[in-house]
Amino acid sequence: MNWDDETDRIVAPAADGEDTAVEAALRPKDLGEFVGQEKVRQQLDLVLKAARQRGATADHVLLSGAPGLGKTTLSMIIAAEMGAPIRITSGPAIQHAGDLAAILSSLQEGEVLFLDEIHRMSRPAEEMLYMAMEDFRVDVIVGKGPGATAIPLELPPFTLVGATTRAGLLPPPLRDRFGFTGHMEFYAPAELERVIRRSAGLLDVEIDPAGAAEIAGRSRGTPRIANRLLRRVRDYAQVRADGVITREVAATALQVYEVDGRGLDRLDRAVLEALLKLFGGGPVGLSTLAVAVGEERETVEEVAEPFLVREGLLARTPRGRVATPAAWAHLGLVPPQHGGNGSGGQQGLFGV
Repeated sequence: MNWDDETDRIVAPAADGEDTAVEAALRPKDLGEFVGQEKVRQQLDLVLKAARQRGATADHVLLSGAPGLGKTTLSMIIAAEMGAPIRITSGPAIQHAGDLAAILSSLQEGEVLFLDEIHRMSRPAEEMLYMAMEDFRVDVIVGKGPGATAIPLELPPFTLVGATTRAGLLPPPLRDRFGFTGHMEFYAPAELERVIRRSAGLLDVEIDPAGAAEIAGRSRGTPRIANRLLRRVRDYAQVRADGVITREVAATALQVYEVDGRGLDRLDRAVLEALLKLFGGGPVGLSTLAVAVGEERETVEEVAEPFLVREGLLARTPRGRVATPAAWAHLGLVPPQHGGNGSGGQQGLFGV
């Protein structure tokens, strides 16, 4: 199977069509219901309460972090807490300054504009956004060449909520215009258990604490993945069990879907197995590793490796990819006598 479309994976952090539909029903409606992200939640609560007390629009908000951690949910909560409507768009959808001008000119006073993947917005639109955020004004250019005229357009006060998975790609002038910046962290298993129990209640699924813990431990620190796994386990419990999700039911169901106890799926394990069994733990080049698992180089680097590195199962070194002792232990394999630290593969070639 080719994993170029990451949404094919049950543990993909990106949302697919089913996720989008289900998440609308599972999303918390206010900060009190929102689970996790304690620091961001407390800081944002202060920002919003202060703005309401002043009778002003909230400062512009920038949310960064991996997909599936709740950036879109928080943007909707911001609008709800401020009692304002929300307009949702994305950076890739704004390719020209005129696209942004059309959106900004139609905003109501106090409205929240949620701009997902803000780092992918075109440069001309980005430059227009500077003035809109700071002065609530844009200059619309009419005509071309020497006869072009800039017509100033006043905008009602609004709150921009920008979301990005790659905050480093945002230019400093844009980052500086956000009054509040929050970084979304991966969730602890205990927090994911709370997410799963809440979602199970909304989905009318009976789950015991051990079942919730089993799913949480395989959810890669991401609520979106936790909710997706919950739905798949629910299906299994409905068809092959009595409808109640216990630890045993959850473990058996996720074994069917090839998600192991640490949240690794078939692609993750294929990369580790090739690194350990074929290359003695490394070091091995990325291209060689990709050929060994039958995938594109970009797929291994961008889809599989980030989680393996975060879990401490794989390391990127100047000489290539290297497995850690935890990788050998996870797959139940014994490292070679040289320790599997990446140097033995080369030593074995020359008998050193």
